[in-house]
Amino acid sequence: MNAKTKVVVAGGGTAGWLTAFSLVTRLGTLLDITLVESDQIGTVGVGEATIPTMRAFHSLIGIDEKEFMAATQATFKLGIQFDNWGQQGDSYFHSFGEIGQRSWMAEFHEFWMEAKAQGFGGNLQDYCLELKAAKANKFSTFVGKKPVNFAYHMNATDYAAYLRKKSESAGVKRVEGRIEQIQNDETGNISSLTLKGGEQVFGDVFIDCTGFRGLLIGDNLDVEYEDWSHWLAADSAIAVQTQAVEAPRPYTQSIAHSAGWQWRIPLQNRVGNGIVYSSQFLSEDEARQTLLANLTGQTITEPRTLRFKTGRRKKAWHKNCIAIGLASGFLEPLESTSIHLVTTAILRLMKLFPFGGNTTMLAEQFNRETQLELETIRDFVILHYHQTQRNDSPFWDHYRTMQVPDSLVHRMAMFRENGYAWPDDVSLFRVDSWVQVMMGQGLMPKQHHGAGRVLPVEGLKQQMMALRNMIDKSVAQMSEHGDFIQTYCPAQNGR
Repeated sequence: MNAKTKVVVAGGGTAGWLTAFSLVTRLGTLLDITLVESDQIGTVGVGEATIPTMRAFHSLIGIDEKEFMAATQATFKLGIQFDNWGQQGDSYFHSFGEIGQRSWMAEFHEFWMEAKAQGFGGNLQDYCLELKAAKANKFSTFVGKKPVNFAYHMNATDYAAYLRKKSESAGVKRVEGRIEQIQNDETGNISSLTLKGGEQVFGDVFIDCTGFRGLLIGDNLDVEYEDWSHWLAADSAIAVQTQAVEAPRPYTQSIAHSAGWQWRIPLQNRVGNGIVYSSQFLSEDEARQTLLANLTGQTITEPRTLRFKTGRRKKAWHKNCIAIGLASGFLEPLESTSIHLVTTAILRLMKLFPFGGNTTMLAEQFNRETQLELETIRDFVILHYHQTQRNDSPFWDHYRTMQVPDSLVHRMAMFRENGYAWPDDVSLFRVDSWVQVMMGQGLMPKQHHGAGRVLPVEGLKQQMMALRNMIDKSVAQMSEHGDFIQTYCPAQNGR
């Protein structure tokens, strides 16, 4: 019988415990998993909003939705409302749902543009169930037999504790201690970690979940960090929690300010708030004042400042070390992709796991896929900043006039000239996502596909009206979001 591969996960938090639980659940008979963390080292604990991919991942590793939501004060999320991004006073919604009905030849927004050209059609958001439900504070997991596309808001600290409990029950060994030294063998691979007090933890594969510090992949193995702050200038965030003063809304709010943006994430018994900003354009005191002046409800924690640098490790897998989470790179939380990037890295690792022999090509493939994914999401985040008409501050002047990656230049030009949009290269942000952000921030096509003119005008009008009526009827039948939560997944012990 082959000996088990010894896996050492360095660092806890969401990244560490989600990695440990996933590996023990799916590969536990082949692996001996130890997680090293120190209670003296805090975790970032701000990644409280997610995207729908998390649901499929939870299903894969056997997490019960109701149990998880009750344990983490979770609420449902149907999308993100963006205020003041295109211009001050503007508001648009990036929903998780499908807009209208597409055909093989043209996307729905092109049929809608033809309807608008003919003098009817209403607003594009009228054709998305999830969007209309979010604005009405309604929710259901299904409408008839059709599943609703949703994600979660949750308490990230509670989530890590929940995963730790399940991991340890499944056989993951936790070792308490601060990492003081890292030993490498003659090939450069990591052989062991030495903790404060002298305890050594040996392993075959080491997974770096030490956050921005990147103790294993960066400090020890000297893998460089590629800085993207020339495209994404934000380098700081301040987070604070407030009392809930209204029923939780089924969406995240992203409110742009003069030198950054503010998030509001409603949980069952509190609201997570924060401001993301660039220290080039705003001081910490000014950012704190801006955040505190735009809160609803009394604060229940002290504001906490975080520093970061957007970018990525040039290699997420080097030698026998794989970086997951913040240790591998960071994109600001504008589109709630942080936990998604952890789950895709875990999936990638499970598919390419180094069970022996020459693992060079496995690492190369892992790194290629990681780079493509991060660069794709980077472009989508840059779009929000660059496609703006705001000229009220140096911050927005910088973003509006800066050079952006060629891949994004091409995508925006295609949409502007022809109305053509396509899914991204990693199938995360669909056509509807790109369309909602581009149109929402004022990038309107000069022309569109002629598929809408194949139908007689009256036929197109009837089809559009039928779609709107069906969605309105479905939303009317849905429960109030707060009521649905109290029936489905009330927080444990009223926490």
